[in-house]
This record gives sequence, C-alpha cells and structure tokens, in this order.
Amino acid sequence: MNISDIGLIGLAVMGENLALNFESKGFTVSVYNRLHSGRENRVDRFIRGRGAGKNFIPAYSVEELVSSLKRPRKVMLMVRAGQPVDDMIGEVLPCLQSGDVIIDGGNSDFRDTERRMKFVEKKGVLYVGTGISGGEIGALTGPSVMPGGSSAAWPLVKELLQSVAARLDDGTPCCQWIGPGGAGHYVKMVHNGIEYGDMQLIAESYYILKESWQLNNDEIADVFEAWDRGELNSYLIGITAEICRKKDTDGKYLLDKIVDVAGQKGTGKQTATAALEEGDPLTLITEAVHARFLSSIPEERKRAAEYYCPEAAVLDRVRIGSADLLCHALYASKLISYAQGFSLLRRASEHYGWSLDYGMLAKIWRKGCIIRSVFLEQITRAYDALSGLENLLFDDFFRSRILEALPAWRHVVAECLTNGIPIPCMASALTYFDGLRILYSSANLIQAQRDYFGAHTYERIDAPRGQFFHTDWNDTGGIASGVYNA
Repeated sequence: MNISDIGLIGLAVMGENLALNFESKGFTVSVYNRLHSGRENRVDRFIRGRGAGKNFIPAYSVEELVSSLKRPRKVMLMVRAGQPVDDMIGEVLPCLQSGDVIIDGGNSDFRDTERRMKFVEKKGVLYVGTGISGGEIGALTGPSVMPGGSSAAWPLVKELLQSVAARLDDGTPCCQWIGPGGAGHYVKMVHNGIEYGDMQLIAESYYILKESWQLNNDEIADVFEAWDRGELNSYLIGITAEICRKKDTDGKYLLDKIVDVAGQKGTGKQTATAALEEGDPLTLITEAVHARFLSSIPEERKRAAEYYCPEAAVLDRVRIGSADLLCHALYASKLISYAQGFSLLRRASEHYGWSLDYGMLAKIWRKGCIIRSVFLEQITRAYDALSGLENLLFDDFFRSRILEALPAWRHVVAECLTNGIPIPCMASALTYFDGLRILYSSANLIQAQRDYFGAHTYERIDAPRGQFFHTDWNDTGGIASGVYNA
C-alpha cells in the first residue's frame, strides 16, 4: 500500500527530529532504522514514544519501507557519513525504480556525493546530497537546508525540503537549490568551516574578558548580551551568554568545570583541505582547526605551562581595550572569516561549474542554521549589488566597517600578543587582511630562491606577465630550468 510521502532511514537524534518535522507539516513518513538500540528496536521505541498517534508508518526492512512510498519514491538517508551511506545505497537502490529519488541528509564529503550521484543516475534513480544545518533543535523546528545533485530531482523534493526548512520573516524558506553534483554538500562544508572560525573567535574574546579583564562569568555574559543586541547579533553570541551564566548543581559556573579540549567531526578539516586544493588562502578557518588540534594535547600544554609560565608571568597583565574596542576587533575578524569562506565558494564554483548564487546562500543561512546572524543580511546585499564580487572586503559597506574597526583591531591584537594572550584566529585574520591589502609583498624573494636552487624561473616587473626568466645566480653555469619543485 503506497501511502507515505517520504521514507526516512536513520532514527538517531537528527533523523528522528527531522521525521517529526516532516510529519508536523502534513506529510506521512515511513521510518526505518537498520541498527537496534539495546534490546528494543529503535523503530518500535519511536512509534510508541515521540511518534505515537502521528502519521508514521513503521518499517522493519528496506523493502517494506520502499513498498510503503508513493511514486516517485523519495528515500532520505540520515546515517553517518562515509561507508554507512554507501552501504544503505546498496540496500535501497535495488528496491527503487526509474525516477525515484535518494536524498542524503548527512555531512557527506562532496566528492562522495559526486561519485554517488553518477552511480545512482546510471541506474535511472535521481540523487540529492543536501546539507542540513541547525543541529537537533533546527532539525525539529526548521533548519537551513542546502540541496544539490541531480537537477531533475529538485521539482520532486522541493515541497518536502522547503516545508521543513526555517523561514525568513517574509516567509522565504531557508532552502533553495544550490547546484549540481556535490554543490550542496560543499556549501554545507564551507558553512561548517565558517562556524569553526566564528566559534574560535568568540572563544578568544571570552578568554580576553576572562584573563585580561578578570571578569566573572556573569559579567562576561553581560558583555555578550550587549553585543547580541547590536551588529554582532547572532545565534552563537546569544548562546555564549547563556552558557556563561549556567550554574551547576553546586551553584558554581558549569563552564569552569568543562575540560578545555575541543572535539571536532572533521568538516572544518575538510574545508581547510578543500582550500588547499583550490589554492585559496583560508587562513583564519584553518587556524581555527589548528586551535582545536592544539587544545587536544593537554599533557603537552601542561608541560609547556610549567616550563614557560613563570617567564610569561613577568609581563604585566593589562586590561586589553574596552568593550567597544573588542567588539570592533571581533566584528572585523568575523568579516574576514566570512570573506574567506565565500572566496573559497567562488573558486570551487568556478572549478566545478556550479554557478553558485552567493547572495542566496547568505540568505538561506539567516535562519535555522548555526551561523545565523544579522551579519548575513549585509552579505546578501553585497552580492545583490554586485554578483561578481571577488571578495566581501571589496564591498563598500564592509570596506567602511573594516576601516572603522581597524585601529581597535590592531590595538587588541597587539596588546594580546604583547601580554601572552593567545588569539590565533583574530591575529590570523589581521595578518590575512594586511597580506591582501599590501601592494608589494615579499614573494619576489621566494621566486628568486626557487629560481636559485631549482631554476623554476620568475617573471619581471619590466616585462609582460607570462614571460619567464632564469638567472645563473652564482655564476657557475647554473642548472636546467625546472629540475626541483618547491
């Protein structure tokens, strides 16, 4: 009996909440979970629990799930990225027919999505790889959804995916077609990279308030709440204030009891790797990944603290800046993070032929997703004004904001470095900005060195670009061009 609008495989937190979201929008949902949880089948537990009395159809095999779906069938996979997705495709595909759709809603590598789409399409089935941001709450109440893949699938899944997505104040769903192949998952990957940068910048600001200003957690929360009422208004700033205020059962701050070792699921590292492949200077986001790596070696940090803290303590701890100065520094650094993320998206779009709509991406990130903020509205306006914008720093609004914030930004970074307060992302952001704005860099020396030891040649400022020269630097006859690559 074909009665369900969509089949969902994977009833972990995200899958379960997304299933409830679909059902709440009037869809009948068939649910299946391959793995059991303890002695009880997770499907039964869901149907008797949160799904009780709702329009869910339990399935206990892939065949049963598929047979319950209306044609063309839509099967959504909410399973762990990697081999589990391939395994489920292998089970589902033989049960489907031409024109049916498989949707991968996990954090899959975009290359895997490209490969899977080609494989599935050869069988006559359509494939959608969609990024979903908003965490478990967003999955239930409305996430930002970033679908890409088989273009022919979009008319078939548009109503489903847009119905569960968050909506802007004017009713626009935070779900639009991103592009072909792995475009949806690539955009979600970069979103997560920007999220890494945002979180690290906020953590650095928290550390300045704690270590330099010597504020208690409630006082720190006051600062973040004030920022959240202004131009830094965002989901992450807002929850940081709540986190700072949270007390444990003994009345002490819970935050102070959390081990300072940051976990990660790999999307930040994937973004950094993708930037290396595209030759894009994603310095801040990559530094955020390195900061998490550094946090994960607490024993080495403990030994370094024993060796070097006595010497570092000689420095006078000063109150670095004011709330306004720190706000400006955070805003400017945050802009660099987004500028780098969108720069990577532009290079990847050109590389893969995706024709990404950057203003639209900023728009669908304004609600539902983790990096949602009023900041994104200005990014949408920047790309609406000039769709071919190479870098957000070239937009008039952001240019004026950077120039306004620059003195405070330099002051905060300089004072932190002078006083031994680690701010890897804020400092990296400023270094990127200075490296981008400088008219003549030191790369001419690198080219001379490469030509000296490897005869890699160089271009001259007094000759046309594309014309290359080689010099016998030590007058010994030299070496043939192109011998050694570095």
